[in-house]
Amino acid sequence: MDTFCAKCGTRQAAAPGSGPASQMRGAAFLGGITSRTAAMLCYIPVMGWIPAIFVLAADRFQSDRTVRFHAFQGLYLFVVWLLVDWVVSPIFSLTPDFNQGRMIRSLLHAIVFGAWVFMLVKTSQQQMFRLPIVGELADRSVAEQR
Repeated sequence: MDTFCAKCGTRQAAAPGSGPASQMRGAAFLGGITSRTAAMLCYIPVMGWIPAIFVLAADRFQSDRTVRFHAFQGLYLFVVWLLVDWVVSPIFSLTPDFNQGRMIRSLLHAIVFGAWVFMLVKTSQQQMFRLPIVGELADRSVAEQR
C-alpha cells in the first residue's frame, strides 16, 4: 500500500482499517459479503474448503452459528471427497475388474458432487439442511466452539 502521494511525493496518512492486523483477519476478503453468500461459498464443489477456512477464521462470523455450521459442513464434505479419492479409489483399483472399480469411484464422486450442488441450492434459498453424518459432525463442531 502506497503511503506517499503519486503526484507530489508527500507522506499520506494510512487509511483506517488498512493496517496489517485487519488484513490478517481476512477483513478485506469478507468485508462486503452477506452471511448467505459466505455460507454458499463453502459449498463450491472441490474448492469450497478455501472460503470455509476464511469464514471460520474471520472475526465477523464468530457469533453466526448458521454460517459456521455451513463452513464446517462444507469442510467435512470436502473430507468425504478426499476419502473417496485417496482411500476408496485405491481399494477398488485392486479389484480384478478395473472398469468396475472406476465406475464405483465415479459414482461416489458424483454423489459427493451432487451433495455440494444440493447444498448450494438449499443455502441460496436460506434453508437449513443437515446432511447425514456430515451435518451431525458440523453441529458438534459449532457447539464445541462456544
